[in-house]
Amino acid sequence: MEQHTILSVVAGSRAFGLATEGSDTDRRGVYVAPTEDFWRLDKPPAHVEGPLPEQFGWEVERFCELALNGNPNILEVLHSPQIEQCTELGNELLALAPAFLSRRAHRTFGRYAQSQFGKAQAHRERHGEPRWKHVQHLLRLLISGATLLETGALHIDVGRDRDLLLSVRRGELTWEETRAWHDRLTTRLDAALPQSPLPDAPDEARVEEWLMSVRRRSLRGAVFVP
Repeated sequence: MEQHTILSVVAGSRAFGLATEGSDTDRRGVYVAPTEDFWRLDKPPAHVEGPLPEQFGWEVERFCELALNGNPNILEVLHSPQIEQCTELGNELLALAPAFLSRRAHRTFGRYAQSQFGKAQAHRERHGEPRWKHVQHLLRLLISGATLLETGALHIDVGRDRDLLLSVRRGELTWEETRAWHDRLTTRLDAALPQSPLPDAPDEARVEEWLMSVRRRSLRGAVFVP
């Protein structure tokens, strides 16, 4: 991570505009393992934790695979407003961000939110109330996904929804009010799909061409870090 990172950003609540006094600083990044390392039996890791607390990074190929599939956590790395480290390759990856966006976001954002909502309901049934922080996150994800499908652009800062989302996290809304908001957002996400300006699939050929160029440049020693 320290030697081969091309992009490192602040993620999580600080990127979403939902940080409170006790919030951690989550960092997510992308690194490029040397091409020669893939010729060994012991391959480079697809992801690495650390070295800082709350830091996690993906090798560039794995990152691209997940982004092409519309993974929300991965896509948000490319749209964080807080960039801490960025090399020339990092700038190229950021410029490539639109190639990863597609209508697949309807499935990935919605599926993840529904999974978390089911877990929240189950936790409430067992313990009397859900984990409100998780509920806040799934609602934020539905807002982000719906906006992406409606506009074709991913905005991760919650903007005008901040106060209401923080109220959810503090448990100030009833479960019925929260569930009703969830249902409205789910309907909004579904309604946005047919008219979305996004393509049906991401531009995999463009992403693959860039990834191959990264591997070739690594062989020539042309992959630089700060």
